[in-house]
Amino acid sequence: MNDDVFNMELRKFLKQVGVTSQRAIEQAVQQGMAGGRLNGTETLKARMVLTIDGLDLRHEVTDDIKLS
Repeated sequence: MNDDVFNMELRKFLKQVGVTSQRAIEQAVQQGMAGGRLNGTETLKARMVLTIDGLDLRHEVTDDIKLS
């Protein structure tokens, strides 16, 4: 294994996860506000689950996202 290649590929993947996840959350919140399901004062419970095919890996992160 080439540690430098692995590190760069891992960072690229995590950057993509972060950017696309942020966009998806922002769009969902905007739609929730527009549709009246959210009023802008909620705290949303978020969960992200990472799995990797071929490895016995399941990593879960949970946190609250405050809207105000």
